[in-house]
Amino acid sequence: MRKLKNNELKRLSVEEFKTTAKTPLIIILDNIRSLNNIGSVFRTCDAFLIKKIYLCGITAQPPHKDIHKTALGSTDTVCWEYAKDTLNLITKLKRLDIQILSIEQAENTTMLNQFTPKKETTYALVFGNEVKGVSQEVVTLSDAVIEIPQFGTKHSLNISVSAGVVIWDLFSKLNP
Repeated sequence: MRKLKNNELKRLSVEEFKTTAKTPLIIILDNIRSLNNIGSVFRTCDAFLIKKIYLCGITAQPPHKDIHKTALGSTDTVCWEYAKDTLNLITKLKRLDIQILSIEQAENTTMLNQFTPKKETTYALVFGNEVKGVSQEVVTLSDAVIEIPQFGTKHSLNISVSAGVVIWDLFSKLNP
C-alpha cells in the first residue's frame, strides 16, 4: 500500500466546488467562541459538500488568521453568511420548509444512529456554544433534537468533533 500524493487526490478546484451539487445540509454555528472550532467546521463542510454555514451571535467571521489556520482555505469554498440573531434565522429557515435539528442532549431526543434523513428534505443542524450548548429557546424552536450516543464518563464532545460526527453520519445516509 502506498500513501497518495496531494496531486493524486482528485481535489476539486474552487470553481468546480462552487458549481458542484451540494449536500442538503445547512450548518448553524450559534455563539461559537473558538476560532479554531469555526475553522475546523468550515473544513468539514468543504469535505462533505455542505450547502451553507450560518455564523450567529458571537461566532467570528472570516477573514481571521485563527479561522484560516484550521479552515485551510475552505472559507473560500463553502458558502457562508453571518446572522446576528439565531432565533430570527431559524424562523426564516422554517418558513422555507427547512427542518431544524439541534444537536444537543435533551428530553425526547432521537439518537443519531436512529435518525434517517429524508432525501428530499433540507436540514439545518444547530451546534451551540462550547460551554452552554444550544440554547433552550433554539431547542424549543427545533423540529427535532439529535443526540450523539456517548458511553464514557464525560458525555461531552468538542463542537468541531460533534459537527464532524453528525455531518459524516448524515452525508453517508444521504449518499449510500
